[in-house]
Amino acid sequence: MSETPSNILQYRFDGPDQAPVLILGPSLGTTWHMWDRQVPELAKQWRVFRFDLPGHGGAPAYPAASVSDLATRLLATLDSLGVQRFGYVGCALGGAIGIELALRHPERLASLALIAASPRFGTADEFRQRGVVVRTNGLDPIARTSPDRWFTSGFAAAQPAITEWAVQMVRTTDPGCYIALCEALATFDVRAELGRIGVPTLVLVGSEDQVTGPAEARTLVAGIRDARLAVVPGASHLVPVEQPAAVTDLLVRHFSTTWQLPFESTTGQMMVVPPQGQPVMAAMAAPPPQAAPIAEIAPVEQPEQLAGGPDTYEIGLKIRREVLGDAHVDGALAEAEDFSGDFQDFLTRYAWGEIWDRPGLDRRTRSCVALAALVAGGHFEDLAAHTRGALRSGLTPDEIKEVLLQTAVHCGLPAAGKAFRVAQQVIREETTPPV
Repeated sequence: MSETPSNILQYRFDGPDQAPVLILGPSLGTTWHMWDRQVPELAKQWRVFRFDLPGHGGAPAYPAASVSDLATRLLATLDSLGVQRFGYVGCALGGAIGIELALRHPERLASLALIAASPRFGTADEFRQRGVVVRTNGLDPIARTSPDRWFTSGFAAAQPAITEWAVQMVRTTDPGCYIALCEALATFDVRAELGRIGVPTLVLVGSEDQVTGPAEARTLVAGIRDARLAVVPGASHLVPVEQPAAVTDLLVRHFSTTWQLPFESTTGQMMVVPPQGQPVMAAMAAPPPQAAPIAEIAPVEQPEQLAGGPDTYEIGLKIRREVLGDAHVDGALAEAEDFSGDFQDFLTRYAWGEIWDRPGLDRRTRSCVALAALVAGGHFEDLAAHTRGALRSGLTPDEIKEVLLQTAVHCGLPAAGKAFRVAQQVIREETTPPV
């Protein structure tokens, strides 16, 4: 039996062979079974296509580098099946894939529904720390707390079998693929591009969602030209599982209307959906013809190039943020006044945009070198940030320990002892699973 190509996703079809294809995209840590309650009704009108993320649900563990990579793999899978045009529903990370398709491949997309989605999911630091927790402790801590993020407390208490199913679904995911998808979400940010989405879009969110809640949903509706908002009361993040009838009804109405008839914008109209039964339409005040643009931070004018090619500042800033974290970098840049601004620019361009971007060593190795050099130089004020960076670069606590043990030989016991104290505190903070 030949191995599945790395660019082909694990998938299944339900529904009539000749019907239009409707794709259901899962969230991080789930499998295609999160849509089981929607399929019977949707499959009456559409050929429902479900897929698993890499390393999820027994799918081949080929880690994806970005949301764009996932979208490319999905299109490669559809191309292999002869599917050219389709409707798409995505939950959370699955929603990010839908946004990517709408931005990069609008000619393939007939209609779109985004559930528990956001143009940016939390902060990059949050997802990179989650990756560190998984790399250190495995997926069990994340699995045990997943019901708290996905369901309301009342639902979790009343449905112990579904709660346990959710835990096992995360627990059986490939850790390496999960970590890679955390990194993909850390780098996903399309806030400035939402206005380019032209496909008719339903934005659906649970009223109790604490992960990507109504505020994020309204950001999507404000940015997408032809979008409407549906809020499902009494539901949290994994709303298709918690309120399946309401979600199914909304999807049938949206795709039946927008796919077969000319779409008329209903921007500004909100659907408040009871947990069971028909949606109740609640008229809202219509927004002005041009929705308020999403705020953008104006780029800071940079001085003349100090060294390297024209893109070294942006490259360096990207790598610096990925290694040290947004909070650390934002703090350093905020403190830079006229006197030290040129130094921060030099540091970003030269140290991060040139040296850290060189292909001769991978990022893990560069982190090892940085830790050893900081101990040797006695720069313990920077050691904490680079210990955190080493964890995000893929080093385990045991590997960091080995680096520091080596410094005891070459840099002396007092220096290594202080380094261990600094690193131990950072590792404890970064690898402690969420409560």
